[in-house]
Amino acid sequence: MIADVVVIGGGQAGLATAWHLTQQGLRPLVLDAGDRIGHSWQGRWESLTLFTPAEYDSLPGTPFPAPAGTYPGKDAVADYLRDYAETNDLDVELGARVTRLGRHDGGFEIRTADRTLLAPQVVVATGPFQVPAVPAVASGLAGSVHQLHSAAYRDPASLPDGDVLVVGGGNSGFQIAQELAASRQVDLAVGTELPLLPQRVLGRDLFWWLTRSRLMRVSATSRLGRRLQARDDVVIGTDRRRLEQAGVRMRPRVVSTAGRVVRFADDSRLAVGVVVWATGYRTDHSWIDVPGVVVDGRVVHRRGITDVPGLSFVGLPWQHTRGSALLGFVGDDAAYVAAVARRHAASTPVPHPID
Repeated sequence: MIADVVVIGGGQAGLATAWHLTQQGLRPLVLDAGDRIGHSWQGRWESLTLFTPAEYDSLPGTPFPAPAGTYPGKDAVADYLRDYAETNDLDVELGARVTRLGRHDGGFEIRTADRTLLAPQVVVATGPFQVPAVPAVASGLAGSVHQLHSAAYRDPASLPDGDVLVVGGGNSGFQIAQELAASRQVDLAVGTELPLLPQRVLGRDLFWWLTRSRLMRVSATSRLGRRLQARDDVVIGTDRRRLEQAGVRMRPRVVSTAGRVVRFADDSRLAVGVVVWATGYRTDHSWIDVPGVVVDGRVVHRRGITDVPGLSFVGLPWQHTRGSALLGFVGDDAAYVAAVARRHAASTPVPHPID
């Protein structure tokens, strides 16, 4: 198998990178752990929709096939990624979870469960949603309490009957709580109050304003970019009042659990039978065995380019701008990394990947 660059991860970041690498005259091979392209999107809850309208959801070279002003669901995104790879004739190898990335003879060694490849260059595009994060406090709940992370939530019918506690004040927590409130009593525990932004402002979608004002492309190293990063994330398209009108009871942060009882920061308590932990994800780069690239769990890079020649990243949150990890904006970083890869390939001939 001959390739100039191995891309690890076949989601939006990996596919956009592969497209730009081909435009640079390079031959990329994409390795993806899933059994089908778009698997990470298809595995989300059934009612999930993007909060970016379709006109802002395109990868480079191929418009998203939905009317402007509509909000694609998770299956539509998965189908788009699959069709994108096929239409652009991208070489994607499925079922190829990478277990180790190390150095080898001026290039890199990539190990999967059943083989080892050598590559002159590698782009890591595994994205920010890698390992579901459940707080340690969950361990205090009794085994009779049905617990799951939002990554495993599908729809209200998939949960046992009865009241539900949703923990987490981000977009996932708010959306899941609102959906469940139509059929049962829901409590939503919010530890950190995030800014709440409306989906539409003065008749225009929020992302119309964000792109026209260039806020989506404010660089991470600018003064404004640093301020925006310090504010963490935002919740788009819903708010506390709407949830409360739907019957959701708002709770502060969960501080402890014992048996079937959850205690909150205001010292109130709630007996629970079902808990959905919408508590985000953590990155896992433990498989990267290249010194100096990951320090204290964070990737050391400048706009995705590491200090190790030939090794780069695409799809990191705030890799270069606010949009770096979003479907319709990741192409900018992919183009930059691909251009660097072309220059590196021209100056450093090393062996191609092999089976």
